[in-house]
Amino acid sequence: MQQLLLLLVFPLPLWAGAEEIIGGHEAKRHSRPYMAFLQFLAQESKKRCGGVLVQEDFVLTAAHCWGSSINVTLGAHNIKEWERTQQLIPVRRATCHPAYNPKNFSNDIMLLQLERKAKQTAAVRPLRLARSKAQGDSGGPLVCNNVVQGIFSYGSKNGKPPGVFMKVSHFLPWIKKIMKHH
Repeated sequence: MQQLLLLLVFPLPLWAGAEEIIGGHEAKRHSRPYMAFLQFLAQESKKRCGGVLVQEDFVLTAAHCWGSSINVTLGAHNIKEWERTQQLIPVRRATCHPAYNPKNFSNDIMLLQLERKAKQTAAVRPLRLARSKAQGDSGGPLVCNNVVQGIFSYGSKNGKPPGVFMKVSHFLPWIKKIMKHH
C-alpha cells in the first residue's frame, strides 16, 4: 500500500474520465454493494464516473466528475440493463474540495449528498472510510481490508500502471465536516 501511495508524487500523463475498466474481470454479482455509478452532464454531453457509497446519503468520488443533473445508481451489477436491486437517486448537493485544481488534478475529491437516503439491502451498503492519520474508473474506490483508501483520479489511457489515487485519509477532516453540516 505504501509503495502505491508513493507513486502519487511522480508526474504522469493526465487522463481522466475513464468510462471502462481496462484489464479487469466481472465481479461476483453484488459483491461490491458500496459501488456507485454516476451520470451527469458536462460540456453539453453525458459523462459517467464511479464512486463509493460512504454513508446512506453520501457518495465519495473524484472532483473532476462534477457536472449538472448528477444522478447516482446504486445496487447495479450491469449498468446497461435495469435490475430490481438498483436505486436511482438524484444528487442534492455536490461539494468539491475547496483546493481542487482541474489543471493538475490536485485534491481531486468530491462528496455528493443524495436527495434521499439509500435503502440498505444486500446489493446496496456503505463502505467505511479509512481511519488512519486498483486501477479503476474515475471516482472509483481503492479498497483495502474493506476500507476506502483512495479515490481514482487519473492514469494512462491504456490502463497500465501506475494509476493515481487521492489518499482518502488525508481528506477525512474535510469529508467529516461536509457530512456533518449537510
